[in-house]
Amino acid sequence: MTIWIETKQCDGCQKCIKKCSYDAIGMKDGKPFILDHCTACGACLPLCKNHAILTDATPKVIPDFSDRTGVWVFVEQKNGRVSTSSLELLGKAQSLGESIGQDVFAMILGRDVATLADGLAEYGADHVCVAEHKALETYRTLSYTKVIEEIIRAHRPNILLMGATPLGRDLAPRVSRRVGAGLTADCTELAIDPKDSVLLQTRPAFGGNVMATIANRYSRPQMATVRPGIMEIVKTPAKKSARIVHAVSLYEKEIQTKIIESVQEAKSRVDLSKAKRIVAGGRGMGNADGFKLLDELASLIDGQVAGTRVAVEEGWIPPENQVGQTGQSARPDLYIACGISGAIQHRAGMMHSRHIVAINKDPRAAIFSVADWGIVGDVRDVVPEMINHLKKSGSCADARKR
Repeated sequence: MTIWIETKQCDGCQKCIKKCSYDAIGMKDGKPFILDHCTACGACLPLCKNHAILTDATPKVIPDFSDRTGVWVFVEQKNGRVSTSSLELLGKAQSLGESIGQDVFAMILGRDVATLADGLAEYGADHVCVAEHKALETYRTLSYTKVIEEIIRAHRPNILLMGATPLGRDLAPRVSRRVGAGLTADCTELAIDPKDSVLLQTRPAFGGNVMATIANRYSRPQMATVRPGIMEIVKTPAKKSARIVHAVSLYEKEIQTKIIESVQEAKSRVDLSKAKRIVAGGRGMGNADGFKLLDELASLIDGQVAGTRVAVEEGWIPPENQVGQTGQSARPDLYIACGISGAIQHRAGMMHSRHIVAINKDPRAAIFSVADWGIVGDVRDVVPEMINHLKKSGSCADARKR
């Protein structure tokens, strides 16, 4: 695409120069001209009332996607157990489907997985597409990619969601490339644009400093991977889902990899996505001793201790206890943020908590903007008071015994 300026029509207002983010418009004899390093972004085009800025680019036309239907969810399973992240996506798919008047489809691949299909209706699936084959028993990128590509071409989904799990992060880019669709990775929020029913996909960008909302208007399916622990599992009244059986023809030579041995590594990772109560600390805790207070508070409310990236970098908590953009996402019933300023990178991992209590001595701290209750004060004074009160009134563990 080329952009140029017709100087005879230009009145020299210089609005285009102020708008150009790349300083790619110069001035000569009182008239602007395009410099060689112009990126042809087109930001200057609508500014000129005299239509002096011209381009040879043709407007991009949005294709007709009226034949694309359904909010599809790729359901991860291993050893006959459906992943929690997939059930969360089915919950979100229900609300998305209602917004655009389309059904929810669950897509499940594996060997002998048909028995799992009926259970998916309980979590919102109107239809379940089952693909069974011995070559799908263990996940391999090429085999899963080939089958999902076939399903997409056969059923033409409107939206396709996958979990941003290790498997999903490997599989989704392959599938999107095969079918020529855009992909937004690691989303923290999904919604439908009420104007044109396009999927709005929100994710952290620029190192987590901003939250970007992306809309894919020129390809289908609209694909996104979603961080586990962000969405809520939503059960539906008992219903019978329609079964779709996809015939699979796979050969080992197509897959190009062979499973020699599978080794299950012992998990030492703390799963904060399943915690009902979390006590998290940030820079304001001061040192590792400050986190000992949080350990005591967490034990009294039967909760887990977490922290910000700063707390991990300082060595106050292990990396597996980090909440945020580069850590885990959590949606507990109660999240107590102690000495946390509330940077957007941290909020991305905890803002979906049911109830948030913030403790910070800075009344202008960003954490208060997402908190249900805020306490302005020094955490080293407030937390001990909370501990003393809980000891007098009885901890959660004591309540269960009673």
